[in-house]
Amino acid sequence: MEMKITYDKEADAAYIYFKEIGIGEVKKTISLNESINIDLDSNGKAIGIEVLEASRNLPRSTIKSAVTF
Repeated sequence: MEMKITYDKEADAAYIYFKEIGIGEVKKTISLNESINIDLDSNGKAIGIEVLEASRNLPRSTIKSAVTF
């Protein structure tokens, strides 16, 4: 799987997937600040990033290219 970005317009939140994430695969979440959270697998490898207030924290082109729901 290539990197995939989803965007929830109502929540103004984006998620950047580095791989397909299975149920229970996220073992730890690190909060970098109030808007950015990194999900890690059991080996400590980053598998996804959650971006809150995405319209302020990501380029508009990134949001436009995301799968929106």
